[in-house]
Amino acid sequence: YGILKSSDAYLRFVFLTGVTKFSKVSVFSDLNHLVDISMNKRYANICGISETELIECFEPEIQALADENSITREEMLAALKKHYDGYNFSKTGEDIYNPYSLLNAFNDGTLRNYWFETGTPTFLAKMVQRASFINIKSMESEIRVSVDFINSYRASMNDPFPILYQSGYLTIKGYDKDYDQYVLGFPNEEVEYGFLNELMGLYMQEAGAYGSEFDSPNFVRDLNSNNVEGFMTRLRAFFASMSNRLKNKDEKDFQTVFYLLFKLMGQFVETEYDSAIGRADAVVFAKTTIYVFEFKMSGNGTAEDAMRQINDRKYALPFTASGKNLVKIGVEFSVDKDERNIVRWTVG
Repeated sequence: YGILKSSDAYLRFVFLTGVTKFSKVSVFSDLNHLVDISMNKRYANICGISETELIECFEPEIQALADENSITREEMLAALKKHYDGYNFSKTGEDIYNPYSLLNAFNDGTLRNYWFETGTPTFLAKMVQRASFINIKSMESEIRVSVDFINSYRASMNDPFPILYQSGYLTIKGYDKDYDQYVLGFPNEEVEYGFLNELMGLYMQEAGAYGSEFDSPNFVRDLNSNNVEGFMTRLRAFFASMSNRLKNKDEKDFQTVFYLLFKLMGQFVETEYDSAIGRADAVVFAKTTIYVFEFKMSGNGTAEDAMRQINDRKYALPFTASGKNLVKIGVEFSVDKDERNIVRWTVG
């Protein structure tokens, strides 16, 4: 950067991309006359592919990819949008697609997590895991920050949101002009499921533990057929494989792993779901059934206490008109060093 600055007399146009100008970081002290266009609406889509450009410039590739996967053009456009669209770099700019992933999908004839596979953000996942104030679900599209907060960065910060935004794992999902705040969230499924998989690996003995030891198809089958005893038994076996490195497991750890598990299996799950007079720890929306969960840690409550809380605070009330079966489950966890698992549950 210092060489660039000393060469001013010979430079007519310099454009740096692939890097964000972190404010107040010494690496930029030698190049302090940059014009930062990262949040400028006029340039918001300069480094990506807009939906208009996708349709106008890649029609043959879209159709070929659809044919390769035996779906219609419209279905392929919807799949591409879910996987690779969603990046935004201004208050009201158009969403753009990740060009790296999009072009790789056209080249390979399949939809994969191309961008996420280029690097494993283990240290970012560890930052999120360590930040006790973070509700993992909020990373979908509920994080509110100021523009100054977005542009700040410190490698030692306890708050991972700025660097998650700077590195592309979060993007702008909306802007609240009344409070001059940006709403951040995962840009698309490629990033969301890639990051959640990485985070899940930190809770397991090894990165692929839940894939090899946990019978996902039968778990989902039990879930959809209302076989509570079956999927709770499988869930208990799953938690048994959680890493013993989590020496101070608490209710939030179990709730986080529960959310990650159901999310990665494709079930719609809500944590800390608001009802009339409280919040259910988790609500899972299966095909024909809605499951309402409340968790208690041994010593602070029992499975019966959890069920009593579900009933007393009417956690299931918001779903009575859904037309689906309602199942309430009180779960008791133990953090005893010889247990560290689900010890009991009750169903209502």
